[in-house]
Amino acid sequence: MKFRITLVFLLLVFLANSQQNKPYRIRTIAFYNLENLFDTENDSLTFDDDRTPEGKDQWTHERYRKKLDHLSRVLSEIGSSTSKTSPDIIGVCEVENRKVIEDLLHHPNLITKDYGVVHYDSPDERGIDVALLYKKKAFLPTSSSSHRLVLINEDGERNYTRDQLIVGGLLDDEQLFFIVNHWPSRSGGEARSRPNRMAAAKLNKHIIDSVQRLDANAKIISMGDFNDDPTNDSFKKVLKTVGKVSQLEGKDLYNPMEKIYKKGIGSLAYRDQWNLFDQIFFTQNLLQPLEGSYTFWKAGIFNAPYLVTKKGRYKGYPKRTYSGGSYTGGYSDHFPVYIYLIKPVLHP
Repeated sequence: MKFRITLVFLLLVFLANSQQNKPYRIRTIAFYNLENLFDTENDSLTFDDDRTPEGKDQWTHERYRKKLDHLSRVLSEIGSSTSKTSPDIIGVCEVENRKVIEDLLHHPNLITKDYGVVHYDSPDERGIDVALLYKKKAFLPTSSSSHRLVLINEDGERNYTRDQLIVGGLLDDEQLFFIVNHWPSRSGGEARSRPNRMAAAKLNKHIIDSVQRLDANAKIISMGDFNDDPTNDSFKKVLKTVGKVSQLEGKDLYNPMEKIYKKGIGSLAYRDQWNLFDQIFFTQNLLQPLEGSYTFWKAGIFNAPYLVTKKGRYKGYPKRTYSGGSYTGGYSDHFPVYIYLIKPVLHP
Protein backbone atom coordinates (compact mmCIF):
# COMPACT_ATOMS: atom_id res chain seq x y z
CA MET A 1 0.00 0.00 0.00
CA LYS A 2 2.81 2.37 0.96
CA PHE A 3 4.58 1.54 -2.31
CA ARG A 4 1.44 2.29 -4.36
CA ILE A 5 0.95 5.67 -2.62
CA THR A 6 4.58 6.54 -3.30
CA LEU A 7 4.23 5.51 -6.93
CA VAL A 8 1.10 7.64 -7.38
CA PHE A 9 2.84 10.61 -5.75
CA LEU A 10 5.86 10.27 -8.02
CA LEU A 11 3.56 10.01 -11.05
CA LEU A 12 1.75 13.23 -10.07
CA VAL A 13 5.08 15.01 -9.60
CA PHE A 14 6.22 13.79 -13.01
CA LEU A 15 3.02 14.98 -14.68
CA ALA A 16 3.27 18.40 -13.01
CA ASN A 17 6.88 18.81 -14.11
CA SER A 18 5.96 17.71 -17.62
CA GLN A 19 3.38 20.50 -17.82
CA GLN A 20 5.86 23.06 -16.50
CA ASN A 21 8.49 21.95 -18.99
CA LYS A 22 6.10 21.87 -21.94
CA PRO A 23 7.86 23.47 -24.92
CA TYR A 24 6.41 26.75 -26.19
CA ARG A 25 6.94 28.70 -29.36
CA ILE A 26 7.68 32.34 -28.58
CA ARG A 27 6.98 35.20 -30.96
CA THR A 28 8.21 38.68 -30.07
CA ILE A 29 6.19 41.73 -31.13
CA ALA A 30 8.13 45.00 -30.76
CA PHE A 31 7.80 48.71 -31.39
CA TYR A 32 10.61 51.27 -31.71
CA ASN A 33 10.62 55.01 -32.40
CA LEU A 34 13.77 55.31 -34.52
CA GLU A 35 14.15 59.04 -33.80
CA ASN A 36 14.35 60.77 -37.16
CA LEU A 37 15.86 58.12 -39.39
CA PHE A 38 16.45 60.36 -42.41
CA ASP A 39 18.66 59.85 -45.44
CA THR A 40 21.09 62.63 -46.37
CA GLU A 41 19.24 63.90 -49.45
CA ASN A 42 17.06 67.00 -49.46
CA ASP A 43 13.42 66.32 -50.36
CA SER A 44 11.90 69.50 -51.80
CA LEU A 45 8.39 68.38 -50.77
CA THR A 46 9.05 68.05 -47.01
CA PHE A 47 10.75 69.94 -44.20
CA ASP A 48 13.83 67.72 -44.00
CA ASP A 49 16.42 70.45 -44.61
CA ASP A 50 18.00 70.07 -41.16
CA ARG A 51 18.83 66.44 -41.85
CA THR A 52 21.20 67.08 -44.75
CA PRO A 53 24.98 67.56 -44.81
CA GLU A 54 24.49 71.31 -45.25
CA GLY A 55 21.63 71.57 -42.75
CA LYS A 56 21.60 72.57 -39.10
CA ASP A 57 22.24 68.99 -37.95
CA GLN A 58 25.11 68.45 -40.41
CA TRP A 59 23.61 65.07 -41.23
CA THR A 60 26.47 63.44 -43.12
CA HIS A 61 26.71 60.01 -44.69
CA GLU A 62 29.02 58.94 -41.84
CA ARG A 63 26.46 59.93 -39.23
CA TYR A 64 23.72 58.17 -41.19
CA ARG A 65 25.75 54.95 -41.35
CA LYS A 66 26.46 55.13 -37.62
CA LYS A 67 22.74 55.54 -36.96
CA LEU A 68 22.07 52.41 -39.01
CA ASP A 69 24.77 50.55 -37.07
CA HIS A 70 23.15 51.49 -33.80
CA LEU A 71 19.50 50.91 -34.70
CA SER A 72 20.16 47.58 -36.40
CA ARG A 73 21.90 46.32 -33.27
CA VAL A 74 18.93 47.31 -31.11
CA LEU A 75 16.39 45.70 -33.44
CA SER A 76 18.42 42.50 -33.53
CA GLU A 77 18.43 42.25 -29.72
CA ILE A 78 14.95 43.27 -28.53
CA GLY A 79 13.54 40.41 -26.47
CA SER A 80 16.38 38.10 -27.45
CA SER A 81 17.32 37.28 -23.85
CA THR A 82 14.24 35.04 -23.82
CA SER A 83 13.44 34.31 -27.47
CA LYS A 84 17.12 33.90 -28.50
CA THR A 85 16.45 35.79 -31.70
CA SER A 86 15.26 39.15 -33.02
CA PRO A 87 11.55 40.13 -32.99
CA ASP A 88 9.19 38.50 -35.45
CA ILE A 89 7.09 41.65 -35.89
CA ILE A 90 8.43 45.20 -35.45
CA GLY A 91 6.45 48.41 -35.72
CA VAL A 92 8.61 51.49 -36.33
CA CYS A 93 8.02 55.22 -36.64
CA GLU A 94 10.01 58.31 -37.63
CA VAL A 95 11.34 56.79 -40.86
CA GLU A 96 11.66 59.18 -43.80
CA ASN A 97 10.96 56.71 -46.60
CA ARG A 98 11.22 53.13 -47.73
CA LYS A 99 14.86 53.59 -48.71
CA VAL A 100 16.02 54.17 -45.13
CA ILE A 101 14.07 51.09 -44.04
CA GLU A 102 15.73 48.99 -46.73
CA ASP A 103 19.16 50.36 -45.76
CA LEU A 104 18.45 49.38 -42.16
CA LEU A 105 17.28 45.87 -43.02
CA HIS A 106 20.26 45.27 -45.31
CA HIS A 107 22.69 46.04 -42.49
CA PRO A 108 24.83 43.01 -41.51
CA ASN A 109 23.09 42.91 -38.11
CA LEU A 110 19.72 42.24 -39.80
CA ILE A 111 20.28 40.98 -43.35
CA THR A 112 20.17 37.30 -42.36
CA LYS A 113 16.86 37.77 -40.53
CA ASP A 114 15.05 38.17 -43.88
CA TYR A 115 12.56 40.89 -42.91
CA GLY A 116 9.81 42.11 -45.18
CA VAL A 117 8.30 45.62 -45.08
CA VAL A 118 4.84 47.15 -45.25
CA HIS A 119 5.12 50.91 -45.71
CA TYR A 120 3.03 53.76 -47.11
CA ASP A 121 4.05 57.40 -47.55
CA SER A 122 2.25 59.67 -45.09
CA PRO A 123 1.44 63.36 -45.67
CA ASP A 124 3.40 64.39 -42.56
CA GLU A 125 5.04 67.80 -42.99
CA ARG A 126 8.48 66.48 -42.04
CA GLY A 127 8.02 63.45 -44.27
CA ILE A 128 8.18 60.84 -41.50
CA ASP A 129 6.18 57.63 -41.70
CA VAL A 130 5.33 54.45 -39.83
CA ALA A 131 6.06 50.94 -41.09
CA LEU A 132 5.71 47.28 -40.15
CA LEU A 133 8.69 44.94 -40.41
CA TYR A 134 8.11 41.21 -40.31
CA LYS A 135 10.13 38.02 -40.56
CA LYS A 136 9.03 36.33 -43.74
CA LYS A 137 9.37 32.86 -42.21
CA ALA A 138 6.98 33.80 -39.37
CA PHE A 139 4.39 36.16 -40.87
CA LEU A 140 2.56 36.30 -44.19
CA PRO A 141 0.76 39.63 -44.84
CA THR A 142 -2.60 39.18 -46.57
CA SER A 143 -3.97 42.74 -46.36
CA SER A 144 -2.85 46.26 -45.51
CA SER A 145 -4.13 49.81 -45.64
CA SER A 146 -3.11 53.26 -44.48
CA HIS A 147 -5.70 55.40 -42.68
CA ARG A 148 -5.41 59.18 -42.81
CA LEU A 149 -5.83 61.30 -39.70
CA VAL A 150 -7.38 64.60 -40.79
CA LEU A 151 -6.70 67.45 -38.34
CA ILE A 152 -7.69 71.10 -38.70
CA ASN A 153 -5.86 73.73 -36.64
CA GLU A 154 -7.27 76.84 -34.96
CA ASP A 155 -6.85 78.85 -38.16
CA GLY A 156 -8.93 76.36 -40.12
CA GLU A 157 -5.87 74.97 -41.91
CA ARG A 158 -4.97 71.31 -42.38
CA ASN A 159 -2.43 69.91 -39.93
CA TYR A 160 -0.62 67.18 -41.83
CA THR A 161 0.44 64.22 -39.69
CA ARG A 162 1.14 60.50 -39.81
CA ASP A 163 -1.26 57.87 -41.10
CA GLN A 164 -2.22 54.81 -39.07
CA LEU A 165 -1.16 51.56 -40.71
CA ILE A 166 -3.03 48.28 -40.35
CA VAL A 167 -1.66 44.97 -41.61
CA GLY A 168 -3.51 41.67 -41.49
CA GLY A 169 -1.89 38.33 -42.04
CA LEU A 170 -0.92 34.90 -40.78
CA LEU A 171 1.46 34.59 -37.85
CA ASP A 172 2.47 31.03 -38.58
CA ASP A 173 -1.05 29.75 -39.36
CA GLU A 174 -3.07 32.14 -37.20
CA GLN A 175 -4.81 35.32 -38.38
CA LEU A 176 -3.69 38.50 -36.59
CA PHE A 177 -3.96 42.22 -37.29
CA PHE A 178 -1.31 44.78 -36.39
CA ILE A 179 -1.87 48.55 -36.24
CA VAL A 180 1.15 50.90 -36.18
CA ASN A 181 0.68 54.40 -34.79
CA HIS A 182 2.57 57.65 -34.32
CA TRP A 183 0.10 60.07 -32.81
CA PRO A 184 0.44 63.89 -32.88
CA SER A 185 3.08 65.34 -30.55
CA ARG A 186 2.62 67.47 -27.45
CA SER A 187 4.11 70.49 -29.19
CA GLY A 188 2.50 73.63 -27.77
CA GLY A 189 1.70 71.88 -24.51
CA GLU A 190 -0.14 68.73 -23.46
CA ALA A 191 -3.52 70.40 -22.92
CA ARG A 192 -3.47 72.44 -26.12
CA SER A 193 -2.47 69.46 -28.27
CA ARG A 194 -4.75 66.93 -26.51
CA PRO A 195 -7.62 67.20 -29.04
CA ASN A 196 -5.30 65.95 -31.77
CA ARG A 197 -4.50 62.78 -29.84
CA MET A 198 -8.14 62.29 -28.92
CA ALA A 199 -8.88 62.40 -32.65
CA ALA A 200 -6.08 59.87 -33.25
CA ALA A 201 -7.56 57.60 -30.59
CA LYS A 202 -10.98 57.80 -32.27
CA LEU A 203 -9.41 56.82 -35.60
CA ASN A 204 -7.64 53.89 -33.95
CA LYS A 205 -10.91 52.79 -32.32
CA HIS A 206 -12.67 53.11 -35.68
CA ILE A 207 -10.09 50.84 -37.33
CA ILE A 208 -10.43 48.23 -34.57
CA ASP A 209 -14.24 48.37 -34.71
CA SER A 210 -14.18 48.00 -38.50
CA VAL A 211 -12.14 44.80 -38.27
CA GLN A 212 -14.37 43.41 -35.53
CA ARG A 213 -17.50 44.08 -37.55
CA LEU A 214 -16.14 41.69 -40.18
CA ASP A 215 -14.84 39.21 -37.59
CA ALA A 216 -15.99 39.55 -33.99
CA ASN A 217 -13.19 37.22 -32.88
CA ALA A 218 -10.37 39.02 -34.70
CA LYS A 219 -7.11 39.24 -32.75
CA ILE A 220 -5.81 42.81 -33.02
CA ILE A 221 -2.59 44.31 -31.66
CA SER A 222 -2.12 48.09 -31.74
CA MET A 223 1.31 49.56 -31.11
CA GLY A 224 3.08 52.87 -31.43
CA ASP A 225 4.40 56.11 -30.05
CA PHE A 226 1.13 57.56 -28.84
CA ASN A 227 2.55 60.71 -27.21
CA ASP A 228 0.18 59.86 -24.35
CA ASP A 229 0.58 57.70 -21.27
CA PRO A 230 -1.59 54.63 -20.55
CA THR A 231 -3.74 56.60 -18.09
CA ASN A 232 -4.55 59.53 -20.38
CA ASP A 233 -8.10 60.12 -21.64
CA SER A 234 -7.23 58.98 -25.17
CA PHE A 235 -6.69 55.49 -23.77
CA LYS A 236 -9.10 55.32 -20.87
CA LYS A 237 -12.09 57.21 -22.32
CA VAL A 238 -11.83 56.69 -26.09
CA LEU A 239 -10.11 53.33 -26.54
CA LYS A 240 -11.33 52.09 -23.15
CA THR A 241 -8.15 50.21 -22.35
CA VAL A 242 -7.86 48.29 -19.09
CA GLY A 243 -4.68 47.53 -17.17
CA LYS A 244 -5.98 44.70 -14.98
CA VAL A 245 -7.18 41.43 -16.45
CA SER A 246 -9.72 41.03 -13.65
CA GLN A 247 -11.44 44.27 -14.66
CA LEU A 248 -11.95 43.46 -18.35
CA GLU A 249 -15.51 43.60 -19.62
CA GLY A 250 -17.21 43.32 -23.00
CA LYS A 251 -14.93 44.54 -25.77
CA ASP A 252 -12.41 46.25 -23.50
CA LEU A 253 -8.84 46.35 -24.79
CA TYR A 254 -6.05 45.09 -22.56
CA ASN A 255 -3.02 47.35 -22.07
CA PRO A 256 -0.16 45.57 -20.23
CA MET A 257 1.89 48.78 -20.34
CA GLU A 258 -0.40 50.42 -17.77
CA LYS A 259 0.96 48.22 -14.97
CA ILE A 260 4.53 49.05 -16.01
CA TYR A 261 3.77 52.78 -16.10
CA LYS A 262 2.24 52.74 -12.62
CA LYS A 263 5.52 51.34 -11.32
CA GLY A 264 7.22 54.55 -12.47
CA ILE A 265 8.92 52.95 -15.47
CA GLY A 266 8.92 54.68 -18.85
CA SER A 267 10.24 54.61 -22.39
CA LEU A 268 11.33 58.25 -22.53
CA ALA A 269 12.09 61.04 -20.07
CA TYR A 270 11.41 64.78 -20.08
CA ARG A 271 12.36 67.21 -17.31
CA ASP A 272 13.22 64.35 -14.97
CA GLN A 273 9.84 62.70 -15.43
CA TRP A 274 9.30 59.36 -17.13
CA ASN A 275 6.58 58.84 -19.71
CA LEU A 276 5.44 55.64 -21.35
CA PHE A 277 4.33 56.93 -24.74
CA ASP A 278 5.49 53.74 -26.46
CA GLN A 279 2.86 51.09 -25.89
CA ILE A 280 1.39 47.84 -27.18
CA PHE A 281 -2.22 46.92 -26.37
CA PHE A 282 -4.59 44.34 -27.81
CA THR A 283 -7.98 42.65 -27.88
CA GLN A 284 -8.64 40.53 -24.82
CA ASN A 285 -9.00 37.28 -26.81
CA LEU A 286 -5.19 37.19 -26.82
CA LEU A 287 -5.43 36.41 -23.11
CA GLN A 288 -7.38 33.19 -23.72
CA PRO A 289 -5.13 30.08 -23.78
CA LEU A 290 -6.70 28.09 -26.61
CA GLU A 291 -4.99 25.03 -28.07
CA GLY A 292 -3.04 25.89 -31.19
CA SER A 293 -3.41 29.66 -30.68
CA TYR A 294 -1.06 32.39 -29.55
CA THR A 295 -1.57 33.84 -26.09
CA PHE A 296 -0.08 36.94 -24.48
CA TRP A 297 2.67 36.08 -22.01
CA LYS A 298 4.32 39.30 -20.82
CA ALA A 299 5.41 42.81 -21.81
CA GLY A 300 8.62 44.73 -21.32
CA ILE A 301 10.78 47.74 -22.12
CA PHE A 302 14.13 47.07 -23.78
CA ASN A 303 16.51 49.38 -21.94
CA ALA A 304 19.86 47.61 -22.25
CA PRO A 305 22.75 49.48 -20.55
CA TYR A 306 24.26 50.63 -23.85
CA LEU A 307 21.02 52.51 -24.64
CA VAL A 308 21.24 54.60 -21.47
CA THR A 309 23.09 57.92 -21.07
CA LYS A 310 25.84 57.32 -18.53
CA LYS A 311 26.58 60.82 -17.24
CA GLY A 312 25.73 64.49 -17.41
CA ARG A 313 22.44 66.33 -17.27
CA TYR A 314 20.55 63.50 -18.98
CA LYS A 315 22.04 60.62 -17.02
CA GLY A 316 19.66 57.67 -17.06
CA TYR A 317 17.73 58.95 -20.10
CA PRO A 318 17.71 57.12 -23.46
CA LYS A 319 20.96 57.90 -25.30
CA ARG A 320 19.77 59.94 -28.26
CA THR A 321 21.38 61.01 -31.54
CA TYR A 322 21.26 64.73 -30.79
CA SER A 323 21.06 66.35 -27.38
CA GLY A 324 20.69 70.05 -26.73
CA GLY A 325 21.33 70.74 -30.40
CA SER A 326 24.65 68.87 -30.39
CA TYR A 327 25.43 65.55 -32.06
CA THR A 328 25.93 62.83 -29.45
CA GLY A 329 25.91 59.78 -31.70
CA GLY A 330 23.39 57.79 -29.69
CA TYR A 331 20.46 55.59 -30.64
CA SER A 332 17.04 57.15 -30.02
CA ASP A 333 15.26 59.34 -27.49
CA HIS A 334 12.91 56.39 -26.85
CA PHE A 335 13.45 52.88 -25.53
CA PRO A 336 11.76 50.08 -27.54
CA VAL A 337 8.86 48.13 -26.06
CA TYR A 338 7.80 44.56 -26.72
CA ILE A 339 5.42 41.75 -25.83
CA TYR A 340 5.80 37.98 -26.07
CA LEU A 341 3.13 35.75 -27.58
CA ILE A 342 3.39 32.03 -26.83
CA LYS A 343 1.69 28.79 -27.74
CA PRO A 344 2.46 25.16 -26.88
CA VAL A 345 4.43 23.16 -29.44
CA LEU A 346 2.28 20.12 -30.13
CA HIS A 347 5.00 18.07 -31.80
CA PRO A 348 8.41 19.33 -30.63
